[in-house]
Amino acid sequence: MSSAMEKVVSRVEKAMRSNEPDLAISICEEHLKTNSNAVVLWDLLANAHFLKKDHVQAARCFEKVVELAPQSPKSHQNLGMFYQSIGKFNDALQCFQRAVNCDANYALAYNSAGSVLLKVGQVDTALQYFAKALQLDPQLADAYSNMGNAFFIKGQLQAAAQGYAKAHSLAPAMKSALTNQYYTLAMMCDWSGYEDFSRAASTLGVEGEVVSPFPLLKLEDAPGRQLIRSQRLVMVNFGRGARWPLPRPTKRPRKLRIGYFSADFQDHATLSLMMGLLRHHDHDKFEIHAFSYGLIKEGQSLDQAKGYFESFSDVERASDDAIVALAREKKIDIAIDLKGHTKLGRIGIFARRAAPVQINYLGNPGTIGADFIDYMVVDKVTVPETHKKYLAEKPIYLPHCYQPNDDQRSIPETSTTRADFGLPDNGFVFCSFNNTYKISPREFDIWMRLLKQVDGSVLWLFKGNDYAAQNLRNEAQKRGVDPDRLVFAGKLSPAEHLARHKHGDLLLDTFNVNAHTTASDALWTGLPLVTLPGEQFAARVAASILRAANLPELIATDEANYEAIALDLARHPEKIAALKQKVKDQIRTCPLFDSEGYTRDLEAGFEAAYDRYLKGLEPDDIEV
Repeated sequence: MSSAMEKVVSRVEKAMRSNEPDLAISICEEHLKTNSNAVVLWDLLANAHFLKKDHVQAARCFEKVVELAPQSPKSHQNLGMFYQSIGKFNDALQCFQRAVNCDANYALAYNSAGSVLLKVGQVDTALQYFAKALQLDPQLADAYSNMGNAFFIKGQLQAAAQGYAKAHSLAPAMKSALTNQYYTLAMMCDWSGYEDFSRAASTLGVEGEVVSPFPLLKLEDAPGRQLIRSQRLVMVNFGRGARWPLPRPTKRPRKLRIGYFSADFQDHATLSLMMGLLRHHDHDKFEIHAFSYGLIKEGQSLDQAKGYFESFSDVERASDDAIVALAREKKIDIAIDLKGHTKLGRIGIFARRAAPVQINYLGNPGTIGADFIDYMVVDKVTVPETHKKYLAEKPIYLPHCYQPNDDQRSIPETSTTRADFGLPDNGFVFCSFNNTYKISPREFDIWMRLLKQVDGSVLWLFKGNDYAAQNLRNEAQKRGVDPDRLVFAGKLSPAEHLARHKHGDLLLDTFNVNAHTTASDALWTGLPLVTLPGEQFAARVAASILRAANLPELIATDEANYEAIALDLARHPEKIAALKQKVKDQIRTCPLFDSEGYTRDLEAGFEAAYDRYLKGLEPDDIEV
């Protein structure tokens, strides 16, 4: 490269670092006029267009690089990475294969191919590609991180944590690996590094590399930093998003077309919660469409739900652009993101504008942090007026709880006894059926004190994995509690899980990330719970649920009050009996389980959001 070209490249790279893609594009285009075959300029131009989120021009430039340098593995690799970023997975794999054809020892291509295979569910094959990449380049930190992802999906949590730790040791700036390592250890209830992670939490995703905000919900209750993490992640990956390209209609359509987008149209908590909503949607006013991009394509809940949709589109293998094109073909008026930053979310669909109105709903416990998501469905407990500043979206306030519930879920009559689940016949049964990652030493210390103060009591926990069960038993022993007083509940079908709730006495909530579906399940079966609300959305859900169930007395004011409520109920059989009866009495009358009333409220929120768009008004707070 000549010294003159080096100076041009330096100017372009400086503009890119300063987030000035237009300047970078201008410099490249000016010099391409006299040096039209300069591969380095076409490559920089492609990246500048990509930084600007102009995917059409980025594709043209990346393809030009391949045309000019067909024997360069890097040119095929970069085009493949671009295709992967926009959800064209088959095209990406072909590019990575061409890169390997150019250079059989090109480790980056094997790693990238593995990441695409992982995305489409071919986990074992992906692991083979990561292993090959590391064989060729043992210092490739990203391959170790990707191996961690693969092992996590397979449930091999120790191997996953080791992969993430190795990645971070090789590349200390790779904060995503550190974040994933923490989350994996949390799943195992391995608290050996808890204090170190807690000290690092305030900077993760707030500075340096962007990281997913979801794994950090449990580590700290900090809605302000969660907003920053979400906004930075979205800006790096998607920018400000596309504007709606079609003209605004002159009148509202006879029926509003609602599109629900999710990977969880299966036997999953999200669909379980939504079943009553789907059943009660007013089909005289709304058309309901599903866009499913999940890997699991069957289940009893799915079979039932399909009957409630006007159309059900399996778009798992489709690119984001193709999904948006399908949504526009179906003339979707309101697009609902049911995933956000949670596992398998596809925010890119919404960055491309699947509909003129886009809403964050239910699956993501907090803001998505995107300019292109207009609203978030909330309530005054999860997001009080003082907490609106933590949302990038405008709130749609429902009058009760933001969470839907199905008022027709059956609880099978069973003849099981406590002994069938390893529980004592007479002792008080504290429960926590939350996922294991939600438990921290903060709650566990209180739970162990309760066991010490209530003779014969046990703690009935969800057995997320064998590592967590053993680690929690070890932690109990450290606190002077017999490990055998921890009883673990294995995975059952949803109906069987509901049925076994009758053997519990009181559900103890976790703090930074509350029980969500778990709380509704408990109340539906007549099992009360005690919660302590925090600051972030995820830490306030159970309080919202209890208020909508007319049980505000179970919302603690601080940790001491949380412990006192639980202890008082455990020591007074007549109080827990009266409370259980109250829970059962409330089920059919409280707002929490009024599926039809909830649906009418949510529909009113949808209509209000669309009417603002129709009038040419910017999104604003909506209170139903």
